[in-house]
Amino acid sequence: MRKIIHCDCDCFYAAVEMRDNPALADIPIAIGGSVERRGVVATCNYPARAYGIHSAMPTAQALKRCPHLTLIRGDMPKYKAVAQQVFAIYRDVTELVEPLSLDEAYLDVSEVSAHQGSATRMAEAIRARVAREVGITVSAGVAPNKFLAKIASDWHKPDGLCVITPDAIDDFVRALPVKKIHGVGPRTGEKLKALGITTCDDVRKRSLTELVEHFGRFGQRLHELSWGHDERPVKIHRERKSVSTEQTYPQDLPGLDACRRELPALIDDLKRRYQRLDPPPGVRGAMVKIKFNDFTQTTVEHAGAIPDDAPFAALLSAGWQRGKRPVRLLGVGYRLAEPAPDTQLTLF
Repeated sequence: MRKIIHCDCDCFYAAVEMRDNPALADIPIAIGGSVERRGVVATCNYPARAYGIHSAMPTAQALKRCPHLTLIRGDMPKYKAVAQQVFAIYRDVTELVEPLSLDEAYLDVSEVSAHQGSATRMAEAIRARVAREVGITVSAGVAPNKFLAKIASDWHKPDGLCVITPDAIDDFVRALPVKKIHGVGPRTGEKLKALGITTCDDVRKRSLTELVEHFGRFGQRLHELSWGHDERPVKIHRERKSVSTEQTYPQDLPGLDACRRELPALIDDLKRRYQRLDPPPGVRGAMVKIKFNDFTQTTVEHAGAIPDDAPFAALLSAGWQRGKRPVRLLGVGYRLAEPAPDTQLTLF
């Protein structure tokens, strides 16, 4: 049985800013873009969360909820440098580290003999080192698989540790709300609720056939997770599946023609980002993302080779027809072919 630790830095960007300026520690702060540029909140500290502020919230809305919110423009080079320090500590424990983002990762410590082979003690040691050497806090979850470890790391946030032992899995998962399962968003959650499914125990009472009929391939995943089963290994390489760019506009684009005029600049930026990949992988599809002025959004995709820019224009037209209203954000991207094993990209 595996021993997996999921480590998640608490409000990472905000934590780094509070570390560097202790005067920010007890006041609501958010890292994000300005109101003038119609920015959004990247993350915020816990005093700000008390006002209902959260990541991806428009900055203007965050300031309405908390007029005295301190807004800080992000410093990505600094955050990346701090993340490298944190990941170096992880790799002192095990080389089996799977980065999920700058601030979270899975660690497989199944074969690690340090700390008497106790994953719990390893997690405690990691959290203590990060606090002492980096000056921020990390919450950790310890469990026999990735699914449970990730849920556990969020259980006692911030600065918490939750351990799910093998003999506790059944009781823990049985009572687990289905909304805690990755992939169950608002729409899927409503569909599950309409079927009378609110916990994993409710999922267990449905047959695999019924779940697949309602949710397709995700139905099988729901069935497995409701029993606490997750055989995914920790992967030390990240396979890049897409490259994209997007732009939020200071003024809404009033219609489809205005969106079309913005498309060439977005495609040019996408091509520059793609060419910076080393080496550029094959392209197996294109996508266009549209966020309308009422904050609803849609993504339209084309599968297959992209010999020219024509698919983007067609996708834009199809996507705009779904909302037929002013647009605040446009994005374009490539779906990438799977790289050869020796060209997989790591986080750093």
